[in-house]
Amino acid sequence: MSNLTRWEPFRDLVSIRRDMDRLFDEFYSQPLAKAEGMPLIDMYQTDDDIVVKATLPGVKADDLDIQITGDVLTIHGEVKEEKEQKETKYHMREQRYQSFSRSLKLPANVVADKAKAEMNDGILFLTLPKAEESKPKSISVKAK
Repeated sequence: MSNLTRWEPFRDLVSIRRDMDRLFDEFYSQPLAKAEGMPLIDMYQTDDDIVVKATLPGVKADDLDIQITGDVLTIHGEVKEEKEQKETKYHMREQRYQSFSRSLKLPANVVADKAKAEMNDGILFLTLPKAEESKPKSISVKAK
């Protein structure tokens, strides 16, 4: 004789809900820039500077254009295609050759004229000095 299992539709709905939640969590946990082929960026600030670190593999320093307009930083660049070999038969070609542009709202006002940009092993380091009005001020407390 076989055992019968009682069907509980609510349990199936909870299972489907859990699976859908996991699917959305996995999709939205990926950085949006990674999905679009855009550079991945870290931005942090110290008392004196805002520092931006952007991963730009295959981009040469000469192919970058960095602009600051108000409180928006824009990094524009291009990965240029090498000339294709005429006598070569490619079995696979996955390298992307494209231009990109990424704009970020800066958390404080900066002095754009004193900004420093360095490129090292495909990573762009931007150091943006904060404007005096954006730097933290200390207020001393006097006891009576």
